Amino acid sequence: MGRIHVGTENSASITLHYEDHGIGAPVVLISAFPLTGQSWEKQLRALQDAGYRVIAYDRRGFGKSSQPGVGYDYDTFAHDLDILLTQLDLRDAMLVGHGMGTGEVTRYLATHGSARVRKAVMLAPLPPFLLRTADNAEGVRQEVFDAIMRAIVADRPAFMKVLLDDCFNVDVLGAPRVSEQDMQLFWTVAVSASARGTLDCVQTWLTDFRQDLPRIDLPALIVQGDQDRIFPIHVTGKRLPALIKDAQLVVIEGGPHAVHWTHAEEVNRAMLDFLGQ
Repeated sequence: MGRIHVGTENSASITLHYEDHGIGAPVVLISAFPLTGQSWEKQLRALQDAGYRVIAYDRRGFGKSSQPGVGYDYDTFAHDLDILLTQLDLRDAMLVGHGMGTGEVTRYLATHGSARVRKAVMLAPLPPFLLRTADNAEGVRQEVFDAIMRAIVADRPAFMKVLLDDCFNVDVLGAPRVSEQDMQLFWTVAVSASARGTLDCVQTWLTDFRQDLPRIDLPALIVQGDQDRIFPIHVTGKRLPALIKDAQLVVIEGGPHAVHWTHAEEVNRAMLDFLGQ
């Protein structure tokens, strides 16, 4: 367990909490909204058993990291990731992002380059561009995001229950893929996050990554469930191979947004095969 200083807000230091386990080539895990490094439980053992050093961190505003009132945008998130990679002096790293965490992967590689990174994995990706606009007819209407932000302001704990149920497709999957206790765990993690950060991150989802993606100059793996209700696959994952020079897409049948938890065996197999190539 460690902490890294990434900035300041007024007189307070902004730090990121991270876990760093194992030896071997480094794999950096970047979690989805509204979760933390805890959400990678089903990948940590598989990666360590395969001989990797695994670093999982909590983005600012979430988990055990600082909860500042500023910095909930992808330029800042990528800057935070750059500080982590630099201070830990990671080389030939593999970046693995889930959901919102795929935005960090994309913006980091587009702005900071791949000198420290060898491969990238995007699970249930956010890019290329989630918002429907005149030149992005596949996107999601602005009213959907406006409703989410209103719900967070009105009753954040209640909204987190609804969101997480849809992340895991609880109504369809249920036990044994996801239990009531799983959902209790993730709800507790979600409501412990910064209220400001939780709200601001929704606006951050509307970042346009279409100019970033062609700058990714390393092999990338995209893994997504075909039943992702949060970032629908026709808006996100299926569009990425045409925008990233060296990308492959693996579709998990019946997989929800939290596919790394509900279909961990399939995800781990695809990821380990790719990382080992």
